[in-house]
Amino acid sequence: MVSFRQLSAGLGVAGLVGLGLVAMPAPAEAWWRGGWCCGVRFGVFLPPFVVAPAPVYVPPPVYYPPPVAYYAPPPRVWIAPHWQGNVWVPGHWG
Repeated sequence: MVSFRQLSAGLGVAGLVGLGLVAMPAPAEAWWRGGWCCGVRFGVFLPPFVVAPAPVYVPPPVYYPPPVAYYAPPPRVWIAPHWQGNVWVPGHWG
């Protein structure tokens, strides 16, 4: 009787051997010349297949230029005429 541990070890070794067979380097031939598939010669002609959704046209994103930097002028205030010490200063914008 085979225990679970022996069965899992055997399946693991078999999986590694299978992975090694699939990963072996093979000559790069077209799929229609000799039936190469996954590095193993099957003798059947398997065309390449793509598992992907159909292409969808998506317009490019709209580019908005960054806003122009606006530097507001400093606020100007009216300074009323006044005495500064013993000197008369007329009204002016400050």
